Amino acid sequence: MKIYDYIITGSGASGLMLAYRMAKDPYFDDADILLIDKEIKSTNDRTWCFWEESEGEWDDLVCKSWKKIIFKSNTCKKNISLNKYTYKMIRSANFYKHLWDFIKTKKNIVFVQDEVSNISMSNGFANVHCTNNNYKTPQLLNSVDLEKKYTKQSNYPVLLQHFNGWFVETENDAFDDSTATFMDFTVEQKGNTRFMYVLPMTPKVALFEYTLFSETVLSTEAYEKEIKAYLKKKSITSYKIIEKEQGIIPMTSYKFWKDNSKHILHIGTAGGWTKASTGFTFKNTTDKTADLVAFLKTDGDLRSFRKNSRYWWYDLLLLDVLASYNHMGSQLFSKLFEKNSLKTVFEFLDEKTSFLEDLKIMFSMPPHKFVIALIRRIFRLAPNS
Repeated sequence: MKIYDYIITGSGASGLMLAYRMAKDPYFDDADILLIDKEIKSTNDRTWCFWEESEGEWDDLVCKSWKKIIFKSNTCKKNISLNKYTYKMIRSANFYKHLWDFIKTKKNIVFVQDEVSNISMSNGFANVHCTNNNYKTPQLLNSVDLEKKYTKQSNYPVLLQHFNGWFVETENDAFDDSTATFMDFTVEQKGNTRFMYVLPMTPKVALFEYTLFSETVLSTEAYEKEIKAYLKKKSITSYKIIEKEQGIIPMTSYKFWKDNSKHILHIGTAGGWTKASTGFTFKNTTDKTADLVAFLKTDGDLRSFRKNSRYWWYDLLLLDVLASYNHMGSQLFSKLFEKNSLKTVFEFLDEKTSFLEDLKIMFSMPPHKFVIALIRRIFRLAPNS
């Protein structure tokens, strides 16, 4: 059995981005790198949006951007100029192609089409067991969540960000494509956290995405019923659906990193890289893959890659509140945008605020709910959890 210097399992956003960064770095030119997945992704199975100051690494792949956003609820409506920020959209087909085109120029990076069934450790090596073959490496970067342990525990709440979206095209101009609707909580909440997310691509084409933060998903018919009702409310009755998308993103502060070892690092959603309180993944993955490439050059124990952060606690408390009071999502996010500047909100969500700014964010929220959540959490966490 050939021993690879590095194996990356899974070629979604995190695995592929990591392979791309390693391919671009001359440090890894002499390393044998194996990338394993059951398929090479090439379709628009994902739409990624993120905010960014000025120019960014992925600008050549951005298919649409906005300098204004709308936040809306029954108690708060804000048309927000992003000033130095730009809200950007990337479709996955272009992203996959761009990264694969470069990775394939590197002879030291091999792709194997196989399905991972198990991962084990023996004699200082990680063993990757697949349907057709087995592979071995001293450094495994795994983005395939085989066991989904976060679903088999009760210490940390697990909400789902789940959505169904339609790309809609109208005959006449119907959309202001200079402004994205970031969150519209004026849709009926029905005991959950529910909002509409609207991304106008052109005056005649827009993505309408009905999104929930809750414990259970809906039927396809339930999402589509709400999208139809929203379009009707906007007096958009003559249109055609040119594309559909759907997705489920786990939102949890489960300690994914506890399953890391000296020779195995879980990355992407499988490694807890999804922002627990929002479901944001792409920007976190961009930052963390860059950090990981730098870390791999130190040849350190993979368990030491993850650093403790106070934001883990913030996300945990918000999820505790949303899990206990799921109907309060609209109120919580309304207070966040109503009482804080956009710069502070974005920097807080990017985990780049000062502690004083953190306190300002916290005091803008309903304090008694978070105090209750904190007390419950202190007594709930075991000493070694």
